[in-house]
Amino acid sequence: MISDQLAARVRFVLVAPSHPGNIGAAARALKTMGFARLTTVAPREPRFRTHAEAVALASQATDVLAAASDHGDLIGALAGVTMAYAMTGYAREFGPRVVSMRDVAGEVRSLLEVPTAEVAFVFGTERSGLTNEEVERCQACCAIPADTRYGSLNLAQAVQVAAYELRIALAADVKSAPRFADEPAAAIEQIEGLYDHLEAALTALGYLDPEEPRHLMSRVRRLLARARPSAKEVDILRGVCAAIIERKSERTGRKLRH
Repeated sequence: MISDQLAARVRFVLVAPSHPGNIGAAARALKTMGFARLTTVAPREPRFRTHAEAVALASQATDVLAAASDHGDLIGALAGVTMAYAMTGYAREFGPRVVSMRDVAGEVRSLLEVPTAEVAFVFGTERSGLTNEEVERCQACCAIPADTRYGSLNLAQAVQVAAYELRIALAADVKSAPRFADEPAAAIEQIEGLYDHLEAALTALGYLDPEEPRHLMSRVRRLLARARPSAKEVDILRGVCAAIIERKSERTGRKLRH
């Protein structure tokens, strides 16, 4: 059994779901595995919590459906998260690493040993999945090893598989591996602030041309996704960015954006 305190630090994010029924079915999938934190981003039907199809498919998980949060964008949905996994079955050219669902489940067990850590699994739209930009907001891609001849899972099915693997890993009665990091990873919103600051600093230096960025920031995102800096490390890097911008402002005699 997974403790409610542990389960509450794992959220399942549905980006722009088209069908209310899929949200209800996802709520049911989560409750059967001991999870309850369901989050949506710009659902097509804003009144999904009371939609007849969603309520019917939620079955006895209408409490999870009713408590689902709704956000206008993915960054808002990931506020407070320290590790986000994009649920996508293939690697993107400039996206983060791809890990199997089973390996991720074991990884999450270790991550949640930090009391302040929160983890999110991000699912894309039913028709087209996650965009490249949405994937880049996450630190890793998570793949469910479906048959290559037909690997298309329904949204709620994918949520069910992910929740099942997490339940097995988090409820396992095994001694956890020791942690060597003394600081928890920075939250998503802190990382996003760092990216904006880095972009401004690199532009001030002339290293980044906003008109022809050439995937530079995507590569920086991939690098930092692997590094998973702590909040203090993010502050250090932002301090460096601020110093660069300030120095360039002094030399050019005009204030630069940061």
